[in-house]
Amino acid sequence: MSTETRRSATKPAAKEKGKASNNGADAQPHDDLGGTTPELRRELLRSMLAQRRFEEKCAEAYALGKIGGFCHLYIGQEAISTGVMSMIRPDDYIITAYRDHGQALARGISPRAIMAELFGRQAGCSHGKGGSMHLFDAETNFLGGHGIVGGHVPIAAGVGFAIKYRRGNQVCVCFFGEAAVNIGAFHEALNLASLWNLPVIFIIENNRYGMGTAISRSTANEDVLVRAQGYRMDGESVDGQDVFAVRQTMERAIERARKEKRPTLIEMKTYRFMGHSMSDAVSGTYRSKEELEENMKRDPILVLHNRMYEAGELTEGEMHKMDDEAKAIAQDAWDFADASPEPPLEQLYTDVYSDTTS
Repeated sequence: MSTETRRSATKPAAKEKGKASNNGADAQPHDDLGGTTPELRRELLRSMLAQRRFEEKCAEAYALGKIGGFCHLYIGQEAISTGVMSMIRPDDYIITAYRDHGQALARGISPRAIMAELFGRQAGCSHGKGGSMHLFDAETNFLGGHGIVGGHVPIAAGVGFAIKYRRGNQVCVCFFGEAAVNIGAFHEALNLASLWNLPVIFIIENNRYGMGTAISRSTANEDVLVRAQGYRMDGESVDGQDVFAVRQTMERAIERARKEKRPTLIEMKTYRFMGHSMSDAVSGTYRSKEELEENMKRDPILVLHNRMYEAGELTEGEMHKMDDEAKAIAQDAWDFADASPEPPLEQLYTDVYSDTTS
């Protein structure tokens, strides 16, 4: 089974400010269906499938030389993008790192526009100039796609400040990997977000490896959530392979951001099934085949599929039909991108310099 997105309830007892809770730290799946409807569960599954099949198509295109530069696939982490995007509003903001395809799809950016961007074509969401790591879409408030590890975290704090300055009630969601928690910009951003009461939700997608380096070899304190306590910030750890757990955690963080204008740090425990990028396509030399196979047993798509199947609301025939639809979407995106023209040479400096002479 291969591996797309959308909302939930359940509130814990109030926590003392600045105390990081450990909800979901043992990465155990919830027994319930997260207060969702059968229709919503199908939408969540459909979204995760679309992301998985799209990413598999990206791997194929990269191998054929149709995608240049770097390419970081989201396979294995789809429950995070799906759960998060299903909870936020259209006017909320998203800013992320370079593993951004799945998040962009879950946010609602057209698969065609994303694939065209990966192909370097004019019809891409960044007009073919950004590529895999720099997907932007103003219409959906998707602010990138940033290639510098941790460099975008202060930008998220800036977006949160702008929301507060304008007296809005949107939230800004900022995604980054566990390796970014050791970057200075991360600490500066969290300090200001807490000090100034900014509505930012900082999400650590802890897939345990920064490129090929395990967290145990790069981080003195592997409990990345403890950083929330250092900045008097609420924090939670959650099973990132369980889309319902992701949604429930997000519900609490969103309420805190909208009503209290307080930031939250969330550790979402996950695992990437592919390599860091297409340069180490599967496992490289830094993790064993046995480790990979063990973690793939908790494929987020499989987790949701099994719970729906056990609830009697999904047959294998329906699952295959949804999977075929996801494959068709990915193929259509490929065909569209392949037929799209490259940006004309005269647009080389478009959106680079501003005309200040008038």
